[in-house]
Amino acid sequence: MPKKQIASPFPTLQKQSPPRSARKQDSAPPKRSTTSIKVGVQIRAQRLAADLSAGALATQAGVSRSMMSRIERGLVSPSIEVLDKIATVLDVPMSRFFADQVRRLDMSHVPAGKGLKIERVDAVKGYHYALLGHLLSGNLFVEPYLIELSDEATPYPAFQHPGVKFIYMLSGRVKYRYGSRTLEVKAGDSLLFDARALHGAEILRERPVSYLSIVFTLRE
Repeated sequence: MPKKQIASPFPTLQKQSPPRSARKQDSAPPKRSTTSIKVGVQIRAQRLAADLSAGALATQAGVSRSMMSRIERGLVSPSIEVLDKIATVLDVPMSRFFADQVRRLDMSHVPAGKGLKIERVDAVKGYHYALLGHLLSGNLFVEPYLIELSDEATPYPAFQHPGVKFIYMLSGRVKYRYGSRTLEVKAGDSLLFDARALHGAEILRERPVSYLSIVFTLRE
């Protein structure tokens, strides 16, 4: 005679799954702060500008390669000490890593013949300036000018101002003075110098004289 199955008076235990919100998110990517991302982007940009590999920078800064990779990807927030070491290796101020370069990117386009005529208060008679654009990149301010000397222009070797100046002669020939030096400059020649020294055309040998002048200055 078959044996009857007697139901248990106790409830059956069943395995309960935790709610989804309580489950461990093993596959979730690490969180990245906005500041860490920006710092990482700047460090990588400065490293590439210095022509350094990530491994070389890590070694010289005294951190592991994996840590340097995580710093550049914005996965960790490096300490002030680590940032200081990285800045020293890259030869840049530590504040450079916190610059929001994306917001400061800019460009300038001036169509042919549309340069802005500038009436400078300190302009030398006969020197006509046309501003061909202006640009602020980081702390670097760039001002390109087309300068044309009229028939009434006279030599003026006493220009002096902060910054670095680049000159490209478009037409004419002059004897140019820079500090205690003089040299003959003609169309197609170029000059690059620290503009804090006295400079300018000392003798106008052949007219018309025109040249491109680009001034680079740092803005604090």
